[in-house]
Amino acid sequence: MTGIAFAQGAAPAAGSGAAGGIASFVPLILIFVVFYFLLIRPQQKKAKEHQAYLNNLKKGEKVITNGGIYGRITGLTDTAVTLEIADNVTIKVVRNAITGSATPGANQAPAKGGS
Repeated sequence: MTGIAFAQGAAPAAGSGAAGGIASFVPLILIFVVFYFLLIRPQQKKAKEHQAYLNNLKKGEKVITNGGIYGRITGLTDTAVTLEIADNVTIKVVRNAITGSATPGANQAPAKGGS
């Protein structure tokens, strides 16, 4: 019976309970900070750059859509882009469907995949 009493040990001090609670959240806070700087912030920056690219589209620019269609912009509205994909063949796509520039070496929107 005395073995049980020794295993219990001394009672913790009254002030150490609050410090132990805060200390248990420190690793969680550090994980959130790492996620913010490695994942969330770069993704927000890339989204801003892509939105700026979409806002600066001009007629005559060669672009690629999310579906892989290459075309030249022939018309622009606030929400849609008209692309000429062949002689006298035009399609209308949502402005957000434009992935980037089809001109080699031009300022392109960042690629989605990493290599």
